[in-house]
Amino acid sequence: MLELRHLRTLVALRDAGSLVEAAERVHLTQSALSHQIKDLEERLGNPLFVRKTRPVEFTRAGQRLLTLAEQVLPLVRMAERDLARLAGNEQGRLHMAIECHSCFQWLMPTIDHFRDHWPEVEIDIPGGHHFDPLPALAREQLDLVITADPQPLPGIHYEPLFRYEGLLAVARQHRLAGQAFVTPEELADETLITYPVEHSRLDVFTQFLEPAGVRPREIRTAELTIMMMQLVASGRGVCALPNWALTEYLERDYVKAVALGEKGVWSTLFAAIREETRQAPWMEDFLRTARETSFAVLEGVRPA
Repeated sequence: MLELRHLRTLVALRDAGSLVEAAERVHLTQSALSHQIKDLEERLGNPLFVRKTRPVEFTRAGQRLLTLAEQVLPLVRMAERDLARLAGNEQGRLHMAIECHSCFQWLMPTIDHFRDHWPEVEIDIPGGHHFDPLPALAREQLDLVITADPQPLPGIHYEPLFRYEGLLAVARQHRLAGQAFVTPEELADETLITYPVEHSRLDVFTQFLEPAGVRPREIRTAELTIMMMQLVASGRGVCALPNWALTEYLERDYVKAVALGEKGVWSTLFAAIREETRQAPWMEDFLRTARETSFAVLEGVRPA
C-alpha cells in the first residue's frame, strides 16, 4: 500500500508548501502528483492534507505518514550508502572550486553532512589557485566546480542544483526602494557594486544591462558580501545578489530589495563534474545532499 515515493512526495509537499513546487521537487507534473496523492488517499481511506491551504495543513493521517517518512527515509539513505561500500565503490576524491562568492551558506552544511556519511572520500577546497576552475576540472586537477556559468567542455557534465532570482539591493532611503522592479535604464546613473570577477560571469550584466545597452555610471568591487551590504546601506551604491544571499539583511531591514525587470532575472546553479565520476555512489550522494540542503536552508530557490 505504501511506497517510498509516497513518503518522498509528502516530505516534498511539506517542505515546498504547495503542490506546484512539490511537483517540481519530485520531477512530476502537478497533475501526476495530484493523482498519486489522491490514489494513496483512496487506498488509505483518509485525506492526507487540507486542500487550498498554504503552507499545507496536514491531517492526522498525513502527519502520521510524515513521521514515518522522517524515520524511514534516512534509514534508506544509510542502507544505500552501505550497499555502495559493500560493492567496493566507496573510494574517491572530491576536490572542488566555487565560482560563487555567496555559496558557503549552503555548501558548508552540505560538506559537513556528506563527510559524516562518507569519511573515506577525500574532501578539499584548494585555495589560492591561479587557474580557471572548469578547464582544471577537465584536467582532473579538480573534481567538482560550483558554477552558474557552464561552458561546453568535452567530458564535463553540468548537474543543475537549483534556480535562484537575482535581486537589486538598495539603501532603505534610496529612490528605487519602493518600486516592485527596476529597468536597466534606471541603473544608468547608479554606482554598481560587484564581486571582483569578469562582467561576463555576472547575471546583472549578461541578462539585464548589456541586452539593453546600458552601463552604470560607475562600477566598484568588494570581496565580501557583508562589505557590499555596508556600502549599499550607507548609500554608496547598489548591488545585485542572489535572493538567498540577501535574506538575512532583508529580515533585519538593513537594505531593501527590488526585482531586476518586471519578470525578474532567474539563473541556475550547477555542479560541474566529469562524466566518469557521474555514476559514482558518493558523487550521486553529494549532489543529492547538496539539493536537499539548499532547499532546507535557502529561501526563494526553486528546483532546476
